[in-house]
Amino acid sequence: MWDYLQHLSFWDWLAFGSLLLILEVFGAGGYLLWTGIAAAIVGLLVYLFPALPWAWQFLLFGCLSILTAVYWWQRQQAAGKPSDQPGLNQRGSEFVGRTFVLHDAIVGGRGKIKAGDSLWLVSGKDLPAGSQVRVTGLEGVVLQVEEV
Repeated sequence: MWDYLQHLSFWDWLAFGSLLLILEVFGAGGYLLWTGIAAAIVGLLVYLFPALPWAWQFLLFGCLSILTAVYWWQRQQAAGKPSDQPGLNQRGSEFVGRTFVLHDAIVGGRGKIKAGDSLWLVSGKDLPAGSQVRVTGLEGVVLQVEEV
């Protein structure tokens, strides 16, 4: 065993890193990805410095695993931050609170307003075309309106 550890090659580290990356595919949640990358980095270092003692190789692997795991954790924390533009890609949300004129009468709870250069479906109580309505909410792509 000691003889094997004293003669670890970069192929051993690359194989170990590949094994960890393959195991990551089966759902480790990202942790084995970064540990596998750490093993690949150690493999690269062993390729560049073939006389690197096995103890240093394991120390580097441990440190790199911790560093990459911390990097992954910080990246995950940053992904959960709320956006400074919460309405991005929700174009209808910009109409909430604004007043429009009904383009098509609301019949059976459905009608249309013209907002900008587009017609939007609206939902609300039945009203004739030309009535003033205020957008109160959004349900999917249908604007909720009430009479002004």
